[in-house]
Amino acid sequence: MSASTKRTAGLALALLGGVSLASQSRINGELGSRLGDGVAAALVSFGSGFVVLAAAAIALPAGRRGVKALGDALSVHKLRWWQCVGGVSGGYFVAMQGLTVSMIGLAVFTVAAISGQVGSSLLVDRAGLGPGGPRPVTATRLVAAALAVVAVVVAVADRVGSPGALGLAALPAVGGVAVAWQQAMNGRVQAAAGAQTATFLNFSMGFLTLVIVYSVLGPLRGLPSRWPAEWWLYTGGLLGILFVLASVVVVRTVGVLMLGLGSIAGQVLASLAFDVIVPASGDHLAANTVAGALLMLLAVAVAAR
Repeated sequence: MSASTKRTAGLALALLGGVSLASQSRINGELGSRLGDGVAAALVSFGSGFVVLAAAAIALPAGRRGVKALGDALSVHKLRWWQCVGGVSGGYFVAMQGLTVSMIGLAVFTVAAISGQVGSSLLVDRAGLGPGGPRPVTATRLVAAALAVVAVVVAVADRVGSPGALGLAALPAVGGVAVAWQQAMNGRVQAAAGAQTATFLNFSMGFLTLVIVYSVLGPLRGLPSRWPAEWWLYTGGLLGILFVLASVVVVRTVGVLMLGLGSIAGQVLASLAFDVIVPASGDHLAANTVAGALLMLLAVAVAAR
């Protein structure tokens, strides 16, 4: 398979991963609304994914081999311990989503997070932190990154409003920076121990982070009194597995920036489809959302060159 074909296949997987992530966000958002607690919904999502992956690691021969390979890589310093905690970034990100969206709005949260992620992706690629080695900061990549941020701003322009706590946008921006680092570290683990083990380790670290956060917030905010009966509200963890699995598989081929742009494009396109087919309460399909989606696809096309 040629390098160009591998990049195209990797970009397609990144797009599909973004669709999975958008679907997970919609489901977790609905669960959080029903529970009145977004962090609790994130904990359920990470926890269910962790249980599925832990069972697979125990039951499947490939899972057991991957765990052994991870231990071997750590023992000979092929991997460092700090390269194995990328999932903490995922836990922090969803915790910040649950804590800040109600104060700054989803639109501001999204713009801040994407800006942090795209900017950090350029630096992470340049430093060679991912498994594919260093990738230079070229004019084309800078233009693609800038287009991606503009695309997100355009897509959410009608939802920004006038939040009173705009300074809190620094928290999701830091989360976006951490996500780029997380993807690079997950790729390192995948190269040493396989995709299944990298995904399991990511969920383990994210779940542990959310357990710690919720052990503090739960008693202060109160625990949910009623849990909805619809089974599909608890499938966010499975969709998260698909997203992380796609990410760890393709990051070596396309790099952190292209992985991020591809997954963001998948999220935007899936959100458009949701707005048309099954719109959430208060959501509508606006011209600026369509324009933002087209700009996002242009950003991916520019970066793919």
